[in-house]
Amino acid sequence: MADFGGELDAFRAEAREWLEANVPESLRGDPDAVTEGVMGGGAPREDVALWKQRMGAKGWGAPTWPTQYGGGGLTPAEARVLAEEMTRIGTTNPIVGMGTSMFGPTLLEYGTEEQKQRHIPPIVRGELRWCQGYSEPGAGSDLASLQTKCEDRGDHWVVNGQKIWTSGAQWADWCFCLVRTDTTRKHEGISFVLIDMHQPGVETRPIKLIAGNSPFCETFFTDARVEKNDMVGPLNGGWTIGKRLLQHERSGQGGGRMLGAGAPIPDLARTYVGVDETGRIADGDLRGRVARHMMDARAHVLTMHRAAAEARGNLNPSATTSIMKNSGTRIGQERAELALEIMGHQGLGWADDGFAPDELAAVRGWLSGKATTIFGGSYEIQNNIISKRILGLPETGASA
Repeated sequence: MADFGGELDAFRAEAREWLEANVPESLRGDPDAVTEGVMGGGAPREDVALWKQRMGAKGWGAPTWPTQYGGGGLTPAEARVLAEEMTRIGTTNPIVGMGTSMFGPTLLEYGTEEQKQRHIPPIVRGELRWCQGYSEPGAGSDLASLQTKCEDRGDHWVVNGQKIWTSGAQWADWCFCLVRTDTTRKHEGISFVLIDMHQPGVETRPIKLIAGNSPFCETFFTDARVEKNDMVGPLNGGWTIGKRLLQHERSGQGGGRMLGAGAPIPDLARTYVGVDETGRIADGDLRGRVARHMMDARAHVLTMHRAAAEARGNLNPSATTSIMKNSGTRIGQERAELALEIMGHQGLGWADDGFAPDELAAVRGWLSGKATTIFGGSYEIQNNIISKRILGLPETGASA
């Protein structure tokens, strides 16, 4: 389908009509309420739960996924129109998380038909939460050094070991996990399994971060059971699947959400620093740096659009996700630094009545944003991938 006119215009009208009829009035103009309502640990508030149920039933929470698994069956162009119409009405997709952004796309590519029929529909409906069991205390950047062991017990597998930085593990129903099934080989001894988190052999311990929240956990497996049909792909073939999943993860990390939330930087500067007689930001040096930041952010967004257009018809990410991940996270961190500088002493608050909610959020966002160039593959690892797989330079170290 062309990305202009005709059928796409008809779909835009359809999407707009459906959204007008189904987005709760209380959520229009407040996309953060949706995100916060579905990403936290507790049950979402009533209007968020209703919006989630409606989008899940429609299949538009996973708009391009096949309809036979409950997805929307839309083309990439239609999915972009849907996203534009949600932005227009002031809301966002309530079916979010690792199930839709990472595990689901990977399972659609590598899973058996039985696995797809069992796991994809609950993801589309937003009924289950997933977490990622990759990093270990001794296996971070060199992920293939992982030691969590998976042993064959005849009619099932048994997993023993520890994972760390497991996002949302304390709330997750399932974990997609890289485990060692052969101790004599490194990359070729890793398998990809699915672990039910609601069993006695699983323990999670939230890690409190400097920003004050606990999105990550230590996760311990002690004789955790994995059914035979919950291994994705062949035995000892998990490294290939795990790398593909990381590409899906990085494609999300290079997106707009990594550029930072809150009021636009020029608006913050006009509010806190003031303007000159011509209406420009009063501080000339700051004005130049804000302009450079805005140009970088705009160039990043335009590059994302260009990459999407060039990849039209191919739903799978490529190594270019490493470029976008490094670009998006760097711009997001730069935005956070500029915001605090602009706010001055009002950008130093933590929990005092003397600070506005958006000022406190800026401080915590700045602190938590320091992790974005580490998780999902560090900035340095992405540079290794870019040099090897895009520039064709000789490999000099480990990469995922």
